Amino acid sequence: MKDFVYQTMDFMISRLKGTDYRLDRSIPFTSVLGTMLRRFTWLCRGLLKCLVLQRRFRLIYIAPQVNLRNASLIRFGKGITLERGVLVDGLSHEGIEFGDNVMIGPYSIIRASMLGNLGAGLRMGKDSAIDAYSFIGAAGQINIGDNVIMGQHVSFHAENHNYERSDVPIKQQGTRRLGIAIEDDCWIGSNTVFLDGCHVERGCVIGVGSVVRGRIPAYSVAVGAPARVVGSRSPAEVGPPREALVSSEPYRLAGEFPR
Repeated sequence: MKDFVYQTMDFMISRLKGTDYRLDRSIPFTSVLGTMLRRFTWLCRGLLKCLVLQRRFRLIYIAPQVNLRNASLIRFGKGITLERGVLVDGLSHEGIEFGDNVMIGPYSIIRASMLGNLGAGLRMGKDSAIDAYSFIGAAGQINIGDNVIMGQHVSFHAENHNYERSDVPIKQQGTRRLGIAIEDDCWIGSNTVFLDGCHVERGCVIGVGSVVRGRIPAYSVAVGAPARVVGSRSPAEVGPPREALVSSEPYRLAGEFPR
């Protein structure tokens, strides 16, 4: 019976993820059963919410206290997991799009707009995840690639306030929005902050607590505030030397980044 349950879980998860998956056999059998029951409950809640809010049939996992606002503007792939307390507001020009197997960690917030100033939106690629208590402010367009993994308390701020005039309150001077791009296969450490206009190219590692602006070259290891390139995962493919400061020139989004 025990082996049958493990094998069944391996098969179901592999089919859902589209790749081979094997549970760690050291996990207690009771924990596996508890996980199965919890995920089944989340799946039923996800099916119901999508049918009610979107009038669509979607295989997604939704934990308790998840809040989907303007759900008609949210597009789900398959196998999405929204953990407890997540808030996703789809109100934006391009909407919010999640690829297959995306995971949003507990109590994270994703939104793009205020009613008086509609934002651009978010696209998050397949097999990407962001952990607990994170914030994605997609006023400017945010593109996150495939296989991007992010820690806790990560934040995106795709908007800046104008503040040049001193005779007018800052809140009345408007905003500028350049957008943010994170390409495929990046690892983002906890407490990282992404500022408007930044572009992290594929294969990068961003250290804990970094503040990212400008462009980070492909396969770089960058840390600090502001983030500096301190190493490379592939020296033959990365031009800048160690300790090089990333470019401060903002990256202007013109559609999606190259795949």
